[in-house]
Amino acid sequence: MKSRSLAVEGAFEFTPQVFPDERGIFVSPFQEAAVVEALGHPLFPVAQTNHSNSKRGVLRGIHFTVTPPGTAKYVYCARGQAIDIIVDIRVGSPTFGQWDSALLDQESFRAMYFPPGVGHAFIALEDDTVMSYMLSSPYIAENELALSALDPAIGLLIPEGLDLIQSERDTVAPTLAQAQAAGLLPEYQKCLEIEDAFRRL
Repeated sequence: MKSRSLAVEGAFEFTPQVFPDERGIFVSPFQEAAVVEALGHPLFPVAQTNHSNSKRGVLRGIHFTVTPPGTAKYVYCARGQAIDIIVDIRVGSPTFGQWDSALLDQESFRAMYFPPGVGHAFIALEDDTVMSYMLSSPYIAENELALSALDPAIGLLIPEGLDLIQSERDTVAPTLAQAQAAGLLPEYQKCLEIEDAFRRL
């Protein structure tokens, strides 16, 4: 498995080897040894796994978890194709306000590691796009917040020719500046402390 650091501090892309034969394919989208080598610690104790199925044009996010408790994620695309996006919203981070993305699909089975406190979004490029997540903490509705994925200050590149489909929650989400002014954004140092705890587990 190959790893690549992303433009957001502490985030990584992982690309496994895919083994095709006359039956189909075999692939391992998560491999602990490669993750430990890249991150310097084990992934995290998995508290929950999520599965989403999206139509072409669905834009989910930018979502993040109140920190603490914070949530780290490991995400890959089990079917279809999506642009997976990470946004650094951690106040005090050296890459605050920056974002990066990777094309996740059922051909390469690339995966993305999201450290605690960052924002996550994805855009489905095909119908029946399935995204699979491992999470470090369980879903608690009141801890889950959103930012506008169309905030021009963030400047996400949205592919042309897509009729975007968003939830009502995402369409009314605040901008990065509004969320920062309201004190909603995670603090970088607290996020590092949460991730550092993974080393001791």
